[in-house]
Amino acid sequence: MGIIIAILLFSFIIIFHELGHFLLAKKNGIRVDEFSLGLGPTLFGKKFGETYFCVKLLPFGGACMMGEDDVEDTSPDSFNSKSVWARMSVIAGGPAFNLILAWIFCMILIGVTGYRPPVVAEVLEGSSAQEQGMQAGDVIKEINGRNVHIWDDMNLYTLTHAGDVPFEIVYERDGKEYTAEVEPRVLDESGSKLLGVVSGEIEKPGILGTMQYGFYQLEYWVHYTVDSLRMLVTGQAGLQDLSGPVGIVNVVNDVYETAAPAGTAAIALSMLNFGTLLTANLGIMNLLPLPALDGGRLVFLIIEAIRKKRVPPEKEGMVHFAGFAALMILMVIVMYNDIMKLF
Repeated sequence: MGIIIAILLFSFIIIFHELGHFLLAKKNGIRVDEFSLGLGPTLFGKKFGETYFCVKLLPFGGACMMGEDDVEDTSPDSFNSKSVWARMSVIAGGPAFNLILAWIFCMILIGVTGYRPPVVAEVLEGSSAQEQGMQAGDVIKEINGRNVHIWDDMNLYTLTHAGDVPFEIVYERDGKEYTAEVEPRVLDESGSKLLGVVSGEIEKPGILGTMQYGFYQLEYWVHYTVDSLRMLVTGQAGLQDLSGPVGIVNVVNDVYETAAPAGTAAIALSMLNFGTLLTANLGIMNLLPLPALDGGRLVFLIIEAIRKKRVPPEKEGMVHFAGFAALMILMVIVMYNDIMKLF
């Protein structure tokens, strides 16, 4: 069952991404030749208007074919006949829709489960926080210059920036701001290093608060993705830590089996939380300025906007082809690692 849910969840997120491209293309009067879910041979499809909608064999990935690589097509509804700004909006539409979907998921989760505000409920005995004068009731505002809106923000920063100690924490008490230099210490028999501050109760906001804290939760997932990329680039994480489609299906199956004993509601919330990570991750990853990704195409369009002249299509095509080949090699490596983890 977990595998089926994984495929459905991943497919929904991909469709929403491609829908962003599709709707922005239509808004700008651009012809869409094919809207597909999946990769490989076509299983079935049907043409509506000028667009062929289809489902392909491999349930991972998708495409919104607008003829963006066909520079010889000069018809009024072709992608390349439109202004550079129109084309930029279409390319950015996919990642933007992923982030919008992540925000919607976050609002649902916040509305149902609430959030933990960054308010200190307890300061542990013998901790660096206690020595620095922090007290229960203090509201944490920043950690090493990064804004803290929810308690998860601080947990994420300390996890992904473990080497940046001591942590400079800005907190508010009675309307005044103070600064503390806090360093994690071993405070119990678990052997784990702790900051020494404990979070309080979960709060449930109203409608406007749900929208606001839904955005803060989205910001958390964006930081999560960016911090993970930074750890990968700096060598704090390796290729073995990456997950492809096989790994994602396996994780979703584990999440399902963990939540199943608690009932349908728990399964739905767990899948929604994991779906938030997936769609936010897809949105940010696609904005990276790498060839073959939406971000790579945006780089060429930005260059065109600055130079008032398009980069020669054959050169751009070669760059995207090389990038696509590199991504396919990376996908094979990641998929191999995912499969090996199963045994």
